[in-house]
Amino acid sequence: MTFQNYSRRYLAEFVYGAIDGTVTTFAIISAVSGATLSVAVVLVLGFANVLADGFSMAASNYLSAKSELAVGDQSNVRRKLPFKTAAVTFFSFVLVGSLPVWPFAIFYASETINPLTVSTIATGLVFLLIGYARGRISGKSGLVAALETFLIGALAAIIAYFTGAWLQRLLV
Repeated sequence: MTFQNYSRRYLAEFVYGAIDGTVTTFAIISAVSGATLSVAVVLVLGFANVLADGFSMAASNYLSAKSELAVGDQSNVRRKLPFKTAAVTFFSFVLVGSLPVWPFAIFYASETINPLTVSTIATGLVFLLIGYARGRISGKSGLVAALETFLIGALAAIIAYFTGAWLQRLLV
């Protein structure tokens, strides 16, 4: 199997895991920032989300693929597919999805570097790169796919930020 065929086979799982991991993690960071909660809260919720939601997505992917196999092709190659697709989903979710949290872990005590700014820039770049790769591998415009992915992530972050700010005002 060539790299291009391999990358196309698992592209959906990689993109799904990477985008969802990044969107949900950055949304949590945005909500915590909107509510003006501590960096410690960002770290706890961010890393807990990456691991628990990554596992949940992988398990859902696995069960979905098993269900498809129950009504479809039962070949040995197809039976191995649910585990591989679940693994790709999990690892892309955890690896790429944890990127928005790392600036908070690295610059936790910094008085000169704002971890939210670093996280926002890094997350935006991740969205653009994932989208571009998705577009190139699928034969679509890399630029269009990059912008589409970026806009979806930005919209989720905006919704989360203002929800956190609104809820913080209600609770205080």
